[in-house]
Amino acid sequence: MTFQSQIRRQSPQVSTRKARRGWASPSSWAASLGVGVLAFGLWAGFNRPVTDIPPYSGEIGGLAFSPFHAGENPQTNRYPSVAQIKSDLALAAAHTHNIRTYTVQGILGQIPALAEGMNLNVTLGAWLDRHPAANAAELAKVVQVANANPDVKQIMVGNETILRGDLPVPELMADIAQMKAQTHVPVSTAEPWHVWLKHPELANSVDFITVHLLPYWEGVPESIAVQDAMHRLAEVHDKFPNKRIVIGEIGWPSDGIDIGAARASTVNQARFMRDFFNLAAKDHLQYFVMEAFDQPWKTSFEGRAAGYWGMYTLGRQPKWSLTGPVENNPQWIFYALGAALLSLAATMALLSRRPDIRFSGKFIFAALVEGFTATLAMLFMTMSETYLSLSAAAVWGALAAGQGLLLFLLIADSFDLVETIYGRVAKRHFEPIPAPAGARLPKVSIHLPICNEPPHMVCQTLDALAALDYDRFEVLVVDNNTKDPKVWEPVAEHCARLGPKFRFFTLGKYKGFKAGALNFALRETAPDAEVIGVIDSDYIVEPDWLRSMAPAFDDPKVGFTQSPQDYRDNDGSLFKRMMFWEYAGFFHAGMVARNERNAIIQHGTMTLVRKAALINENGWAEWCITEDSQLGLRLFRAGYEAVYSKKSFGKGVMPDDYNAFRKQRYRWAYGAMRIVRANWRALFSPFNHELTLGQRWHFITGWVPWFGDALGLVFLGLGLAWSAGLILDPVRFEFPIALFMLPSIGLFFFKIVQILALYKNRVPCGFVDRVGAAVAGLALSHSIGKAVWKGLFSNSLPFLRTPKMKNAPALVQGLVMSREELVLLVLTWGALLGVGFGHHWATLETRLWCAVLFTQSLPYLASVSVAILAAMPAPAPKPVQAPAKQAAPARISDMHPAAGD
Repeated sequence: MTFQSQIRRQSPQVSTRKARRGWASPSSWAASLGVGVLAFGLWAGFNRPVTDIPPYSGEIGGLAFSPFHAGENPQTNRYPSVAQIKSDLALAAAHTHNIRTYTVQGILGQIPALAEGMNLNVTLGAWLDRHPAANAAELAKVVQVANANPDVKQIMVGNETILRGDLPVPELMADIAQMKAQTHVPVSTAEPWHVWLKHPELANSVDFITVHLLPYWEGVPESIAVQDAMHRLAEVHDKFPNKRIVIGEIGWPSDGIDIGAARASTVNQARFMRDFFNLAAKDHLQYFVMEAFDQPWKTSFEGRAAGYWGMYTLGRQPKWSLTGPVENNPQWIFYALGAALLSLAATMALLSRRPDIRFSGKFIFAALVEGFTATLAMLFMTMSETYLSLSAAAVWGALAAGQGLLLFLLIADSFDLVETIYGRVAKRHFEPIPAPAGARLPKVSIHLPICNEPPHMVCQTLDALAALDYDRFEVLVVDNNTKDPKVWEPVAEHCARLGPKFRFFTLGKYKGFKAGALNFALRETAPDAEVIGVIDSDYIVEPDWLRSMAPAFDDPKVGFTQSPQDYRDNDGSLFKRMMFWEYAGFFHAGMVARNERNAIIQHGTMTLVRKAALINENGWAEWCITEDSQLGLRLFRAGYEAVYSKKSFGKGVMPDDYNAFRKQRYRWAYGAMRIVRANWRALFSPFNHELTLGQRWHFITGWVPWFGDALGLVFLGLGLAWSAGLILDPVRFEFPIALFMLPSIGLFFFKIVQILALYKNRVPCGFVDRVGAAVAGLALSHSIGKAVWKGLFSNSLPFLRTPKMKNAPALVQGLVMSREELVLLVLTWGALLGVGFGHHWATLETRLWCAVLFTQSLPYLASVSVAILAAMPAPAPKPVQAPAKQAAPARISDMHPAAGD
């Protein structure tokens, strides 16, 4: 039976026609456009104008006036120009006759003079802090400016000076008395309501009380914020009934973190201010709105909300009108359209590759992509409305780039999910049917590299090879770097007993590890051999392996074949079960999907390679610890095809403990990164056409999750550092916006759902084993992340020592084995509890941040748990069924890394 009769193939022309039909498929367009319409409706629903806010048509009582523009900051002595101040004064004069300033530093002392003729009354402010000389100079200049400008109607000596603790009350009272003696206008100081109630002596020292009413800072919900502010005003009035009271600051920010039940937004700001304006007009209150223009320079010491109290943006655009509807995001439609177009392009580009996907799968995929792109669009919309310094822009830009990578990963995972579950046509399905007697079959040279392997295990493997139902084959056993002859001599003797088909070589100290041994075997291969087979030293093969797989080489395009790695020592222990099914997921789902685009991963056992192709590619790469995957990619670059069979033709032995399991995955990830470095042009360059688009897709998307694990280490470090700031300095360190936190949480749970769904559809195991496989994979995240960074920037693989604690209790063994992950787990949970209790679990941002920390901790919890499970005593091994007499499976915990994968 020929290869062509076993595999359902399509010519390139047929594939191209199908791709075109997929692009124009009515069901694909219906799914994509239908989801787009629904998404746009959701955008519109969430961003519909708010029309139930009472309008206000009167004059604004007063505005707090700080005329700093973009890039200007009094802390760096960068002040606005005269022209800028005059323009801002004219804008304020269009809405009010009263402004309040905070200092006369720099050019700001000219504000009263510049306001002349604009019908503006100025309440002049003197800024006081903990520097006596600067305070004296400030007060002297205020006296000079006030006495020189008749539009100065009131003076404020200090602003929240007592609240900050910059001056004691008696000293401030002395400064007030001095100002009253040297000027001819009423004098006050400005403090929040509770400071006046606590210090009645301060109230007695001023001509009028200036009270700040800012319920946002106190966590009051917007719906009752005006009533709360009036309640606080009444408390001060009841305490000092004979004093005139001016509201020095009242307002609501249009952006910022949640504080208790207080939510900062444009709509909430407009509602609060309009409600207050109407109430103030009715009760004839004197007040100053906090404030005229946004002042983002304040965010460095007061938090993000401090930059968004203005009725106007930093660019002097009104955020909302005094009448009519109000929108939080007036530009939402452009971002919605951008998300819809990006989603449509990505969805149709991928669905065109699989027109056979059922409509339900297309709809689910379109919905997932739309959701991911909409989240990214909302992030960019938020960034466009946020004032960013250069450093902040760099941080936000890096986070946005991370979100873009996350978007790519989510789209790739979603497509993998729907094409696996909802795909109906397998274009490259291979049925491994044994060739009939008399069929012309190629001679196969099977290479078995060993290094310090237990002799009885290798002999067991050789017995299985001797039982192959195949006439034309040889077996070359190559031992390298085994120091003790007593280890390899029994293997040599066993080869001699098995006959001339079995040849044994011992190389002593030899460079190149496994790849070096394989290259030696390639040079010693029989001249008439056409195919090279490679198996690991612990594999027991089925008799029909070669008779089923060798016919694939009838097609000259085939460069190699691969069948799954499988294991015979699933002894019933929970750890072995978890490993067994974790491995199975890749071979039952991942490799099947990759085979559809001729993009499988070659691995170093149960593989057959065309000898001519191997020689043309200069053999096995001795510089790469994953020489098998490197060879597979090189063969694809050379234009060869691969054949994958889902049927298992051999079974090996799994790692014995968690450390061996972890080291194995570390080697795979490290080797993959070195392969990426060596093949980056073929993978990423648009000018290199050695790989097909589908091959690039699978190799890149297959390794991107490992990059995600590497970035996870960075984000964990940043998260712990930021958590320390949130605990120790909560004003300067604010929670990231929700749009940065939600995707990381969503990605984690999406991955879990994806794994469970793929397993349910493709892997023959129950729900408990699906969860166990997911936990086992999760436990490797930390090791993979470290391997990625090592592989990207280093060429040397470190020796990973296994702690020797065989006599310790299982719990102690597990904790020691995972001690690095245990430390990070404790730190992460400590940060979670510190942030949660430090911020009283009060806001959405607090809870989201704690959820992020908890999500980040789960791989470490999985690692510690799996290590403990692995250390528990295993039940007695089950008898092993094999084609020949054999011993029990050998343990491979201490095998040399070059001996196999």
